[in-house]
Amino acid sequence: MGGTVRVTVIGWDGRALTDQAAGALATATLVVGGRRHLDALGRHLPAGVRTVVLGGVAAGLAELTGHFAAGGGPAVVLASGDPGFFGILRTLRRHGLDRDHGVDVELLPATSSVAVAFARAGLPWDDALVVSAHGRSLRRAVHVCRAHHTVAVLTGPGPAGGPSALGAALVGLPRRMFVAEELGMPAERTGWCTPQQAAARRDWREPNIVIVRDTDHPRPGEQDSDRAGWLFPHRTSPPGWALDEAAFTHRDSMISKAEVRAVALARLGPGPGDLVWDVGAGSGSVAVECARLGAAVVAVDHDPDACARTRANARTHRVSVQVVPGSAPGVLTGLPAPDAVFVGGGGPEVVAACARHARRSVAVALAALDRVRPTWEALAAAGFDVSGTQLAASRLRPLPDGALRLAATNPIVLVWGERTGEHDDGRS
Repeated sequence: MGGTVRVTVIGWDGRALTDQAAGALATATLVVGGRRHLDALGRHLPAGVRTVVLGGVAAGLAELTGHFAAGGGPAVVLASGDPGFFGILRTLRRHGLDRDHGVDVELLPATSSVAVAFARAGLPWDDALVVSAHGRSLRRAVHVCRAHHTVAVLTGPGPAGGPSALGAALVGLPRRMFVAEELGMPAERTGWCTPQQAAARRDWREPNIVIVRDTDHPRPGEQDSDRAGWLFPHRTSPPGWALDEAAFTHRDSMISKAEVRAVALARLGPGPGDLVWDVGAGSGSVAVECARLGAAVVAVDHDPDACARTRANARTHRVSVQVVPGSAPGVLTGLPAPDAVFVGGGGPEVVAACARHARRSVAVALAALDRVRPTWEALAAAGFDVSGTQLAASRLRPLPDGALRLAATNPIVLVWGERTGEHDDGRS
């Protein structure tokens, strides 16, 4: 492109254009936008202006680049809401349409569609998470909705990325959904529903945004006003992890020790958008730690008392953990596929079953040495790169005279497997 060219990116939320936006349209020689934007704002377009319908984004931006390469005049890109928030501005920059490449970009945002959706729902959103499922799989958005108290999902086109698919993935969980359809348009429609109701409907209008609320757990800040409303996006990780065993309800010290959890968490890598299984959960300490780090978690145990302890520990730490009673490996069938799995109980058969399902990593805690080799072989057979270590921590304890001694904990072997190339950005 020779010299500096100008493109104005106008966000539209259904309200009247500002004088600045209307002026940019009046002098444009090319206008690129979705069909609904071009139709709605047609009265502002000058006679004879060339328009390009932004169906496929890459094709539309190629037209824009070609326009400038041919010496074309000022151009306008129309978008919804705030184009700088999960919008087309980032895409423009990826295609070299920015000031670093000789393009003078002027951004005229309207109110973000996310802000409008929360306003329609009558909810604050400074402590919500916002997830985009546009142009990518809904999988990671679902996991965020499983883990967090309030989530806005920018849905994708078609039934596979819309409210029906999202609702179907959340059936059975304590969630409510607020669906905002065609915000700012004459046919705007909003309302609350259950995941079951969302899944049953097939007439959702596009575009739409879905707010998902956890109905079981209090929002951080609603019971602790000192923690609310000071940071955006709010911190999703806790101030610390590998908590002391005293932070959990457990039976006769039958709990993964803090040192073991610290290494296991490093290998599992839980975070927002991930789903972790804790198989043989016991007290649920690993499940709770993963949930505190932002992951969605399913905890599995055959013992009803262990399931009750896991639920109690999740409530204590104010995190969402789905507890599934039953014996592995049979109970694993039908569960949503995990990114990572911690195996705290069960033999090589359970490890092999978990390895078949895990997308990224498996960590196995073993007290018995005779299970180390079969566990290693089960992970290797499933295509994992396998490693392991013995963890034998000694903790400082005071003596009556004030001196310190070392008190040994029981040694544990941690074996883990990791798949190479399985870390994705949410597009798979």
